[in-house]
Amino acid sequence: MDQPLFTVVTPFHNTEAYLSQCIESVLAQSYPDFEYILVDNCSTDRSGEIARAYAGRDPRIRFIRRTQLLSQVQNYNAALAELSAASRYCKLLQADDTIFPDCLKLVVQAFSQSESIGLVSSLYLKGDTVRGSDFPPETPVLPGREVAALYLRSGTYVFGSPTTVSYRSSIVRQDAPFYQEGLLHEDTEKCMQILAAWDFGFVYQVLSFLRTSNDSITSRVRSFNPDVLDRYILVKRFASAFLPADEAVALIKEARAQYYGFLAHSAVRFRGSAFWRYHKGGLKTVGEAIDRGLLARTIGLRAIHRALYRRSFADA
Repeated sequence: MDQPLFTVVTPFHNTEAYLSQCIESVLAQSYPDFEYILVDNCSTDRSGEIARAYAGRDPRIRFIRRTQLLSQVQNYNAALAELSAASRYCKLLQADDTIFPDCLKLVVQAFSQSESIGLVSSLYLKGDTVRGSDFPPETPVLPGREVAALYLRSGTYVFGSPTTVSYRSSIVRQDAPFYQEGLLHEDTEKCMQILAAWDFGFVYQVLSFLRTSNDSITSRVRSFNPDVLDRYILVKRFASAFLPADEAVALIKEARAQYYGFLAHSAVRFRGSAFWRYHKGGLKTVGEAIDRGLLARTIGLRAIHRALYRRSFADA
């Protein structure tokens, strides 16, 4: 009996330092029924040569070279549009990451639990730290809406990165282009959208490795402390879709207060223009600009609290 076809897609641009490791991790899979699509986004290093050589040795690999440089999200969308008609499940494997040998096999097993599962994630290794272990134990399948509500209420985050999750291919085909351009984290927002209509599968094993030492877009913005902004954006966009109205309003208010507390903390430390451009761009994705009045009031309140603390400490 034929097994479902699994498509792995790796879009890349100038990643020769890591690309061979990425490709080898796919070729080492214990699940043999896969196609591997390598998409070169006009690389100027040896990445294209490396990918082309692998494609010449393994018929499961398809190599595509773009003739026009695309943005990262455009490149990801164009790569996902290359899925074969027979593809049942798929994942996007970023070129500086790798997957462990049983990844595809265990993801297929997770999907096979129910035709209602549209998204599967797992434990993953980020640098030298295992992530995803805060997902509820012994619940390999959950209604998608429960998983989304769990994230909104507690911050339990199991999506990792595009490398961590796998999708039912029919969802990718019907939602073209798959990722929405112009968002701060289009992959996380796509996961939340999927959970509104599909169930969620989870594998309690480490299936992927996310590199943190490379000069990726994510690593370059890490100094901007994006987590509080990410949290506010996702709560603002999705709380009303997954939570009761009163709870959603309260959660948005709480997330906004936490975010402006962070901005106030950053303002008094004179963060540079790149920091503020990043946060302005993030807020723009939810139709907002930095509320200078609220920021000023928050800075003032923090100053008052610090002064009262110092006085009480001095009087002690």
